[in-house]
Amino acid sequence: MSEDREAQEDELLALASIYDEEEFHQAESAQGGEIQICLELPPDFKVVVKGEQTTEYAVCFLPPLVLNFELPADYPSLSAPVFTLSSKWMTKAQLSTLCRRLDELWEENQGCVILFTWMQFLKEETLDFLCIKSPLEVNRNNTKIGGERRKTDTTAADVASKPEVAEKKPEMIAEKLGQHPSKLDPRAVVLMDPRADPLPQLLDFDEAQRQKVFDSKVFCCGICFSEKLGSNCLCFKECQHVYCNACMTEYFQIQIRDGNVQCLNCPEPKCTSIATPLQVKQLVDEELFARYDRLLLQSTLDLMADVVYCPRQFCGTAVMVEPDTTMGICSACQHAFCTMCKLAYHGVSHCKIPAEELRNLKDEYLSATPEGKKFMEKRFGKRVIQKAVEESFSRDWLTENCKCCPKCGTNIQKVDGCNKMTCTSCKQYFCWLCLGVLSKVNPYGHFNNPQSPCFNQLFQGVDIDDDDNFWSDEED
Repeated sequence: MSEDREAQEDELLALASIYDEEEFHQAESAQGGEIQICLELPPDFKVVVKGEQTTEYAVCFLPPLVLNFELPADYPSLSAPVFTLSSKWMTKAQLSTLCRRLDELWEENQGCVILFTWMQFLKEETLDFLCIKSPLEVNRNNTKIGGERRKTDTTAADVASKPEVAEKKPEMIAEKLGQHPSKLDPRAVVLMDPRADPLPQLLDFDEAQRQKVFDSKVFCCGICFSEKLGSNCLCFKECQHVYCNACMTEYFQIQIRDGNVQCLNCPEPKCTSIATPLQVKQLVDEELFARYDRLLLQSTLDLMADVVYCPRQFCGTAVMVEPDTTMGICSACQHAFCTMCKLAYHGVSHCKIPAEELRNLKDEYLSATPEGKKFMEKRFGKRVIQKAVEESFSRDWLTENCKCCPKCGTNIQKVDGCNKMTCTSCKQYFCWLCLGVLSKVNPYGHFNNPQSPCFNQLFQGVDIDDDDNFWSDEED
């Protein structure tokens, strides 16, 4: 084996032992492979989206630079590795600058293996070398600019997105950029489709890498206090509190069975973080998640002012209501109904209120705000409201001053006299104290019987003055 071949084998073996399969993948048929290099971002690195509103996203990871290489037979003694450098978020000009820097590093270290040096440079120095600082500016029209670059700069993505230019040669694109064609290195490859939105890919990659780091760490569950790997734990996004999957599964199951789908919040006292539907789906079975999904949708619709439900018991479909109208039409059963009283649609006529609801209408009306009173008058009509108020006051007076005949239910008011009462409607005798029915032959026997609860209470509750007048009348 030649010295070059031996050096190549040693270098590839060293890289395979240092990096995992996701970072370094060796080709099977040739002396080459692919290296994915994640840049080391500074703390609090942010991505800024420019559009109608400026939005910032904190990220810990950006999609990797991909270095594909092949080692010539005379590497490292004479020739450098043949390579391409690609990225999903850098411009072709930025990648070309990095390619030229890799060439310079080879010239400085010619005769020595260079792949590890390239990887270290790309991983640790790329941001400083290209003067990319936080916040990294991302335009939704696929213009990606470093924080320090001028907003008036034109990028390759801007030019390539124009059909009349994209069909022409790369040299013409370079001229549009104000760059000499030789400055755009053919080994620089932009992986992003010029028509695609880069932001979702950046955020999805960051989320996946964060989860990967979380899965590899050990956490203490805040419920059972057991130490478990992050891959067996759940982390609430907002508060970052961590609990093991076993505890959270039982917690979610109890809440969903009880119908408390809006209460799947962090168990930490006074914490308001809510579990995402994806987190719930990963921990409960399909049947329970279907119940959770249905109840969550229903509770969400209940909070929407423009959503009502079809009043038919066999239907109950959610119905969107048009503004400034009281008619709802169910999309499932085609039933047209009034959205206020839930009865069949009655056009401009006032809602018909049941008798039992009419009794409670007075309190609701008197305690309502001026806007609420106007709404009720519009819904039920002023005459109905006035009638409800008058009947309510009459009912209150009767309750305080009258008692009902035990036989026919007529309201009877006691003005004076003894406790033996005669119904004005059915002429039945009854006791005012216990409302017991009295004998027509001897109605006073009820008050003379020692076994009666009203024994000797014929004049119980009668005023003294009234009592004196009564006996004086008897003497006369």
